[in-house]
Amino acid sequence: MNQRVSMDSSDPVLPGRGHASLADLLPSIAARCGVAGFDETVGLPPARSFVVLLIDGLGADLLDAHSAEAPYLASLRSTEHAPMTACVPSTTASSITSLGTGLPPGRHGVVGYTARIPGTRSLLNALTWDADVDPAQWQPYPTVFAQMQAGGATATVVSRSAFVGSGLTRVSQHGAHYIEADSAWERIGCATDSAEVPRSLTYTYSSRLDRAGHEHGSRSEQWRQALLRLDGEARSLREALPGDTALVVTGDHGMVDVPDTDRIDVDAVAELSDGVVLLGGEARFRHVYTSAGAANDVAAAWRAVLGDRAWVCTRDEAEAADWFGPVDDRVRPRLGDVVVAARGTNAAVAKRRFPVEAQMRGFHGSLTAAEMYVPLLVDVVGC
Repeated sequence: MNQRVSMDSSDPVLPGRGHASLADLLPSIAARCGVAGFDETVGLPPARSFVVLLIDGLGADLLDAHSAEAPYLASLRSTEHAPMTACVPSTTASSITSLGTGLPPGRHGVVGYTARIPGTRSLLNALTWDADVDPAQWQPYPTVFAQMQAGGATATVVSRSAFVGSGLTRVSQHGAHYIEADSAWERIGCATDSAEVPRSLTYTYSSRLDRAGHEHGSRSEQWRQALLRLDGEARSLREALPGDTALVVTGDHGMVDVPDTDRIDVDAVAELSDGVVLLGGEARFRHVYTSAGAANDVAAAWRAVLGDRAWVCTRDEAEAADWFGPVDDRVRPRLGDVVVAARGTNAAVAKRRFPVEAQMRGFHGSLTAAEMYVPLLVDVVGC
């Protein structure tokens, strides 16, 4: 039986250390569906079919703090299924790709919201992608969805039509049968139909909670109302599913509200630009790309300015600490020469280069417990 993990830690939370990570979930489902080459490591019960609902922005501690707004989801918390970890950085593109491939970011290569396209001074935005970047080259590994299909099981994605064929969909979900469903009720109906197939995985996704958190903060009334609505939708999904289906609900990261007083504007501090040729990542997790040979000096400058408001590492230090899992040679240049992970409620915004950050209230991306732990909620219909 898994032990419930502590959310109270001042140390960085690393993926899968002593417990499951998001990358372990779909391989465990594949094993339960009888696909050769996979092991069940999460502790999922046997079931005829599996439905995974990923709620973007649903951190484990947020669910604990707001159980009144999520009575159904909160009722599924169990010591048998301790919270899992997101990947590093704890951001949607990286986590969804780890979920879909069963790999850490150091291997699949989606290493953040924005990351350097090697050999250029341009950033790839992993959510909007870039027409000049081939998803199959950026992420060449087969997804778990594809491996399930090849192994005689059925893998289906039920999600918005806007995501069909996107770069992120292709790197994280290629090989799955994709069903377009734009409303929550369409997704419930399509997922229910898909779950009728034995030995099947159906994956579906909601971004509503994350959007409310970014815009209004995770302590806002808007966020609480979004959670309340999602809880009702999750319950409706469970009630519609056929017997002996396991509904698995999780998140891709948590969220931290950042007050204005805790925002360091990188663009306004000259010392943070010395030796820097490109700034990537996001406010809670920066990839800092430096001129040749300048990484140590840049890291020292950022440490001097930020102090205990962030963990600042060179790429080599972060890799040695296993932040990204094993790192493929093709992926290494996408990582910052210096990586900066915010602590507490701090953020390294860049108001000129990333003006949208100035408008946001809730953030994620770093290695704090609030961002890294996501729930693993399991409900088997008929049990």
